Amino acid sequence: MPSPTQITPNQLNRLIGTPDAPVIIDVCIDEDYALDERFIPTAMRHPFDDIASLVPMLQGKRVVIVCKKGLKLGQGAAAVLRACGIVAESVEGGNYAWRDAGLPLVPAGKIPARNGEGRTVWVTKQRPKIDRIACPWLIRRFIDPNAQFLFVEGAHVLDVAEKFNATPFDVDGVLFGHRGEGCTFDTMLEEFALEIDALQHMAQIIRGADTNQPDLTAQTSGLLAISLGLSRMYKDDLRQLDAGMGIYDALYRWARDAVSERHDG
Repeated sequence: MPSPTQITPNQLNRLIGTPDAPVIIDVCIDEDYALDERFIPTAMRHPFDDIASLVPMLQGKRVVIVCKKGLKLGQGAAAVLRACGIVAESVEGGNYAWRDAGLPLVPAGKIPARNGEGRTVWVTKQRPKIDRIACPWLIRRFIDPNAQFLFVEGAHVLDVAEKFNATPFDVDGVLFGHRGEGCTFDTMLEEFALEIDALQHMAQIIRGADTNQPDLTAQTSGLLAISLGLSRMYKDDLRQLDAGMGIYDALYRWARDAVSERHDG
């Protein structure tokens, strides 16, 4: 049983992907990181001996610290944050326990470089419908909660990506785009090694809606209708994205927890 200042890998895994997920900070030293360059989803690296510098940005947030084995570095860094008034826990057993439990790990090499504010920056075509809302949801819930998204005219996506050091997605000829019969959401699951049953279930629904296959799943037509309606409600793509986050939060929780539930009125 974990101590009152620790969280188990399975407990943390249940929070990831939800709006209530904590900020996860990986404080592994370089030598340990080099042995396995993968992260718990949404984790960001930061030196354990500089953890106090994050206090201003962590005010009012729940924080989870992870190190190699959940011992001195994780527990010490969490204690420093608590001493500064931050609600902080460490992961029981650390990255080793997470890995041994078979929980998802994101390859660090697949995550784009962060800007000076510590955020990944992404760019795609304006006026999103399905993939271009679903993918930002995936990124914010499983890769970088603070990711920034730029919506521009389709003809300028690649130029904007170059000039503003942004990662292009859901356009032709880029890493994060359609492949074969899959959509960009499928590609991101593959690239980020997110072999999570609920996400794979969502991917079928999203793929059907995004590639004009309304009969691919029973839920596809509903997602298409909601997505098209949402696009008519908002002229501002960022406001549409904010509204769409709740839709995909709900779809994820259904896919994870409620697929077998029925409602008879």
